[in-house]
Amino acid sequence: MLLAGLAASRQLPMQALLQVYYVVMSAYGFWHWSRQSGAAPIKVGFWPPRVHVAAAVVLGALAWATASYLTAETDAAWPRLDSTVTWFSLFATLLVARAKIENWIYWIVTDSVLVFLYAAQGLYFAALLFVIYIVIACVGLVEWLKQYRAATAAA
Repeated sequence: MLLAGLAASRQLPMQALLQVYYVVMSAYGFWHWSRQSGAAPIKVGFWPPRVHVAAAVVLGALAWATASYLTAETDAAWPRLDSTVTWFSLFATLLVARAKIENWIYWIVTDSVLVFLYAAQGLYFAALLFVIYIVIACVGLVEWLKQYRAATAAA
């Protein structure tokens, strides 16, 4: 919630909302995963490229719409960038939930933009946090690719 407050104080309203969403999803995730004992490992995979193209079109339209609203109705500092990374982060969260390997690529890209966005707003510790998230996403990508290759080879 601290990051939500910091984002709001620096005129990044979409990031503030996104951080609140993450807190809610973390609580849900903890509750959901703590109820699963002895469940089979999650099978990771890919979505076809056409899904990502369609998603990019939809996400771009949503980002444009929210950025237009923020530009007209608020004093948001970076409405286009804020909206774009928020929508793509929400999509990346869906990909994580569906165990799609591409989620890590989305996180690497969006977190790289967020490093800039938070640094540009003077939130250097938040920018550093997103650098750490990039490292985590790189490790996640490598590990999920290993798991995918091992499952594919065993099949």
